Amino acid sequence: MQEDQPVKPANILNIVATNQGRLPLTMETPVAKPLSPQRVAELIEQGHIIVDARSTAEFGAEHIRGAFNIQLSSKEFEQRVGWMTPADAPIILVTNTAEEAQRAIYNMAFIALDSRVAGYLDGGMDAWIESGHPVESAPQIDIHDLYHRLSSNGLQVLDVRDKEEWEEGHIAGAHFMPYTSLVPQLDVPARIGELPFSPDQSIAVVCATGKRSSTAVSVLLREGYRKLYNVVGGMTAWKAAGLPMVDEDGEPVE
Repeated sequence: MQEDQPVKPANILNIVATNQGRLPLTMETPVAKPLSPQRVAELIEQGHIIVDARSTAEFGAEHIRGAFNIQLSSKEFEQRVGWMTPADAPIILVTNTAEEAQRAIYNMAFIALDSRVAGYLDGGMDAWIESGHPVESAPQIDIHDLYHRLSSNGLQVLDVRDKEEWEEGHIAGAHFMPYTSLVPQLDVPARIGELPFSPDQSIAVVCATGKRSSTAVSVLLREGYRKLYNVVGGMTAWKAAGLPMVDEDGEPVE
């Protein structure tokens, strides 16, 4: 099972390609070029993907349909880009500022992902919206709202943390699948089809703080799920509030 195995380094294919001379090694500081909203729309039609590096709240409020939310604030930003995005797809960055876009591509260069960056959305989401292009949203809920809704309407919960985190304590009745398992990992196929949900079910997605869960929400949106809620604060907030958890054997966690 993939959940019992460590995720392979996100940059392994790039390292091999670089060593074999098939991927040029970046010798200078990479620069992301600005792209107009119209050009971004054209490139999306041609198969480019969007990596929205903004916060979970900003992504949740409004984002480009099909975007991956991988937060630049994460210490694993470039690794997560490598884990979650198709290996051969050119990338367009969405950030709040040009400076953030340059920081993103700079970080991606550490694992030879910078060559995949076609550019960044000039003017950010404000420019995209002002140009009349469509957006979608991803509602955010806090742990108290989640707790209330679990008892009132049977909201489903998907926990996308690592196995060790899950075993230490999780919400009773939650379903477990690490967020990296939602997409293919080298020779390991995606397991998203194993989820016991239908696309029209209401699902709250939780991790430790809300960042990985927002990434998972963005993947699920791409796969046609529509009633998704990102849990702000995640299991860290849930535990701090003293809300009930169970361990891997289903026994209450004190």
